[in-house]
Amino acid sequence: MGIWLELGVFGLVFVFAFWQMHDVRKAQEQTRLQRAREKAALEAAENKDAKREESAQTP
Repeated sequence: MGIWLELGVFGLVFVFAFWQMHDVRKAQEQTRLQRAREKAALEAAENKDAKREESAQTP
């Protein structure tokens, strides 16, 4: 009977570990997307500033 209790606890720990790994992967993907959005916004702002400077220099 004790073996079934141990196997049940092991199963719960195993399921919990998979659940946590799933959450970690989701969080990593969200972080990756956020960084990509921030990088794109920064590059867009830099390009906008560069174009503004070019148009100001051209008489």
